Parts: sequence; C-alpha cells; structure tokens
Amino acid sequence: MASANHLLSEDQFLCSICLDVFTDPVTTSCGHNFCKNCITTHWDISDRCQCPMCKNIFTTRPELHINTFISEMVAQFKHEAQQKTSSSSSEQQVSKPGEVPCDVCTGTKLKALKSCLVCLASYCETHLEPHLTVSGLKRHQLIDPVENLEDRMCTKHNKPLELFCQTDQTCVCMLCSVLDHKTHEFVPLKEGYEGKKAELEKTEAEIQQMIQKRRVKIQQIKRLVNFSKEKANGEIGESIRVFTALMESVQRSLNNLIDEIEDKQKTTEKQAEDFITELEQEISELMKRSTEVEQLSLSEDHLHLLQSFPSLKAAPPTKDWTEVRVHFPSYVGTVMRAVAQLEETLSEEMKKVTVTELKRIQRYAFTVTFDPDTAHPELILSDDGKQVNHSDVRKNLPDNPERFSDCLCVLGKQSFSSGKIYYKVQVKGKTDWDLGVVRESINRKGFITLSPEDGNWTICLRNGNEYKALAGPAVRLSLKSQPEKVGVFVDYEEGLVSFYDVAAAALIYSFTGCSFTGKLYLYFGPCPNGGGKNSAPMIITPINRT
Repeated sequence: MASANHLLSEDQFLCSICLDVFTDPVTTSCGHNFCKNCITTHWDISDRCQCPMCKNIFTTRPELHINTFISEMVAQFKHEAQQKTSSSSSEQQVSKPGEVPCDVCTGTKLKALKSCLVCLASYCETHLEPHLTVSGLKRHQLIDPVENLEDRMCTKHNKPLELFCQTDQTCVCMLCSVLDHKTHEFVPLKEGYEGKKAELEKTEAEIQQMIQKRRVKIQQIKRLVNFSKEKANGEIGESIRVFTALMESVQRSLNNLIDEIEDKQKTTEKQAEDFITELEQEISELMKRSTEVEQLSLSEDHLHLLQSFPSLKAAPPTKDWTEVRVHFPSYVGTVMRAVAQLEETLSEEMKKVTVTELKRIQRYAFTVTFDPDTAHPELILSDDGKQVNHSDVRKNLPDNPERFSDCLCVLGKQSFSSGKIYYKVQVKGKTDWDLGVVRESINRKGFITLSPEDGNWTICLRNGNEYKALAGPAVRLSLKSQPEKVGVFVDYEEGLVSFYDVAAAALIYSFTGCSFTGKLYLYFGPCPNGGGKNSAPMIITPINRT
C-alpha cells in the first residue's frame, strides 16, 4: 500500500472548484469529488443543482457525506508532502520552462516556492527561509509563485492590490480605498474572486446551455435536410414516371404518324407499280404487232399481204391512259391531327398531375374570413365572414386607415409571413372578379395598381370571358373552361403564388420568383354588380384536408 501511495500525485487530490487539496472531501452520485464547502457554496449560488464536472443535473439536492477513504488518502498525502518539503535543499528542483524561477539564485535558477508582494520577488526554498524566520519579513504577504509581480501592485501608490472596487469593477490598493475610491464599495480580493468565479460558472452554464440548444438545432436541421432529401427523391421519382409516360406517349404518336405517312406512300407506290406493269404488258403487245406489221410490209407476196392486212391494220386492244393518274396522297392535316391527339393525351396526363398536386397542397388549408375593417363601404359581408358581394348602397362606416375607400375590395382578416397556405374561393356566376395575395402596405385610399411591383399578385376576370394575370404588364390567359372555384396556393419561402381551376384540375397561372417581405393578406375583389349581372357573391369555401 505504501508503494502505491508514491504513485499518487497532487493533481489527484485537487478540488476542481477551489483548485486546492481537498478539505472534507465529499463524493456526488455521479462519482466526482469536491471539498464539501466548495460544492455547497457552488449550489447555493447556482440556479440549479448541477455537477460542475459532468454537468449532470440533480432533481433534488443530494445529501453529502464526507468520504472517509479519500479524506484519509488526502491526510496521508499532506503528511508525505510536508516530509518532502522538509527535505534538504539539494532535492529542490531546477526551474523548468513555464515555471517561476527564484529571483535571488545566481547561476542555475531553482524553482520558486513563494512570491512576496512586498519585496516584489520570488524565492526558492533556500532563499525563502528569511521570510519564515526573520520577524520583520514574517509580516510580508506571501503568495504562490507568480510572474510579473509588478502587475499586482497599484501603479499609483505602489501598494499591493488587495481590494476589489465593486463600483468601478477594478482591483485597488488600501490607499485607493481611502483616496480615489473612498465613496465606493469594496470587498477583499478573495470575496471578489469568489463572486466573479460564481458569475463565470453561471456564464459557463449558460454557454453550455446555448451550446446544447445549438446542437439540438443542428440535429433538427439535419433531420429536416434528410426529410427534404427524401421528399426530393420522391419528387424526382414521380417526375421521372410522369415525363417517361409523356415521352413514351410522344414517341407513340410520332411512330403512329410515321406509320400513317409510310402506309400512304406504300399505297401510292403499289398503284404506280400496277400501272407500270399494265403499261409494260401493252408495250410488249404493241411491239409484237409492230414486228408483224414490219415483216408484212417487207413481203412481196401480193396474195399474202392482202389476206393478212385486215388483221394487222388495227392496233391490238389497249387502255386509254389519257386520264389515268397516280394518286398522290395528301398529308394536309396529318401532322396537325397527330399533334392534337398528342395534346389531348398530354392534357389528360397534366390533369392527373394537377389532381395529385391539389391533393397534396390541401394539407396546407388556410382558414380565412373577410376583415370588415378593410371592406369598401359598398360591399356586403355575410355574418360568417365567408361571402362578399357588391351593393349599390354605400354604408356609413368609419373611414379607418385599413379600409379601402375607392377600390371595391376586402382583405382576409388572417395574415401570414412564412410557410405554405392554400384556400379556395367560389366565383360561380360572376362576370368580373379579382383574386390573389397582397402586402400589408397595399394602398387603401384612392386608385390601386395591381402588379407584383406594387406588392400584389392577382388574377382577374373581365366581361365574363377575359382572364388575365396582373403581372405588370397583364398576361391574357386562355382557359378551356370557366373556373367556378379557384384554388390559391402560396409558398412564402419559395416566392410562389399559383391559381388552379379546382373542378377542371388545371393550373390557371403561377407567379414565380416573388419577393415576399413582411405580412401577406388575401385579396378579394367582387367588382361592381353591373346592374345584377355580376351580383353573385365571392365565397370562401371549406377544404377537405383528406
């Protein structure tokens, strides 16, 4: 056991709080050791009961008992350390790099044991002896060896810095406390040290908490990235499936078109070949008759020529080829019909994609009602805040800053400044309407310019059949059918506003690359009722999230 003790070092018996050898050592349930007074004081000034070493938090403050085993080990270590200190000076260590050397030693500098704040010098064991024996020197203040002792002296009074001025938060000497800082509050350096150390421990705890929060945030971001990657891979897979089907459809249409053209060409070639064969047969017959005629004309047999002449005079029977024509096929409209059929196929695929997209964005259903404080005085709102139409009667309403004074429109009461939203509006039976999203800063008084440059992303219907995207300049929209319900999807971070014909499952228009800042509000413009032609209300309709 004695041999084992020699393997122990001072570091094994140091309290991590006071950095000195244990006094009344206690052990926490997490297995770390501290001076009883140190850990008790630490918990007294801390917001929570936590181990300074491993940061383990105790829900209830542990009841501490002195660890007798460690206490006995510390006592034995101190005893051996005292014996070692009392050994001859020949055993003193030579000062190493990083250690404080003795200021008195000449030649080889020994390691200093103490520094004197009065003498402003550091001493090895031998040269420290006078300070331990001479009565005048015994009153000097000795501290553990430190370098730059001048920094521990008051530059104004050349006295040791022994006090901490709480008013100016600086270290001062005794003369400072009665002269320059006489009205200030002071505490001994040790007390100031303990207070600042406690603050540092609290700061350290706060920093550790901030670190932990950021690590948790990193994990959240990583999980979101992984989730986004999975979604992206799913979107890529779905996109590949859709576009593969479209490309296959295009290839089929092209193949069918080529087959149709080639079939027509083959028919033409077959007809021409048949005509040529028939013509060649007639030519052969005519050439045969020509030979017979030529031979008869050379004959000098009077009787034979006269007898044969009647049968050779007339040409052999042949077809009249004057009006015979090779039928040249017409390809007019062939490509157009193929493209039209392809367009129909693509339209069906597009509808399938749009249906899928509408089902997905329904999860972002946004509950909205009209804000009566913004409604133009001639607009009529339903009690549930879901319907609006125009009346010729102007109501006497307060002209508050939020209310539109000239434009027949109203905003949604609910705003949003992040994320994704989706809502549906019924416009059935209307000949004119405006619909979209706008910035909070939209002009409420006077004329309104609806364009992205002015913070408005809207589409409109005019005269019952003129659809436009108010993209500055306006873009005319060609729709196959008149939407009765319009779905609006907004992705704030993506800068996207899309409008859909819900019944036809068709995309009407998309604003992309939008620059959103601050709050956005939903914009509804029922337009004038036109003597009853446009009296149908705009209705916010519910969304089935499933």
